[in-house]
Amino acid sequence: MKNIAVITGASSGIGRQFAETIKEGGIFDEVWVIARRIERLDVLAGEMPYPTRAIALDLSEKASYDTYAALLAEENPNVTLLINCSGFGKFCATMDTPVDVNLNMIDLNCEAVVALCQHTIPYMQKGAKIINIASVAAFQPIPYINVYGATKAFVLNFSRALNRELKKNGITVTAVCPFWTKTEFFNRSIDKNKDAVIKKYVAMYMPEQIVARAWKDAKKGKEVSMYGFKAKMQTVLTKILPHRFVMSYWMNQQKLK
Repeated sequence: MKNIAVITGASSGIGRQFAETIKEGGIFDEVWVIARRIERLDVLAGEMPYPTRAIALDLSEKASYDTYAALLAEENPNVTLLINCSGFGKFCATMDTPVDVNLNMIDLNCEAVVALCQHTIPYMQKGAKIINIASVAAFQPIPYINVYGATKAFVLNFSRALNRELKKNGITVTAVCPFWTKTEFFNRSIDKNKDAVIKKYVAMYMPEQIVARAWKDAKKGKEVSMYGFKAKMQTVLTKILPHRFVMSYWMNQQKLK
């Protein structure tokens, strides 16, 4: 039985950084990297330290879950690591975003995480780890990043509760909560034809920083991983202050009406 790692959203950003540093996660017979862009995955596979299988799937489409489940059933691997990085956001008023885009965001950010976890866990044994990418946005309601923030709140709560459920199996789940991170995420989230929603970034971190912290925290079995003093301080404040105040502060900070 092969020991494998599975990484979604591996073609860029945080997902690619996890793939490039996969040795931090252990020794694997094979790594499965999943994303839509097969050409990028093929390039990544050629740079990996372990045999790597490039799997082109659009995880916002429910049919992809069946494809993944069938592959697991055929290979019957021992999955020792699952990292869910696929996702996207839109910086825009909810009603200014097409409903199909908002629903697609929910499908990818939430449903795909649940589907990948449920399909994979039966192939995991004691000591296996799951890492799900949530966000600092998960801790507060955020006007104009509304649906994205809400999906990440789902991922955070789902991951923490799943971690508790799987404790008896010796499987840990870590929710990684990045602050602003310099990746291609912004290429899709920002509509260049409209006025910018985000006018002030309190901090901007690099994927290398987020992933290095995530590896350390996952190895310790922590249920939440967060990098950066400003990210941690903001999260503390959102727990203390009324959310109506937090939302008003956000609106004023970004000069939103």
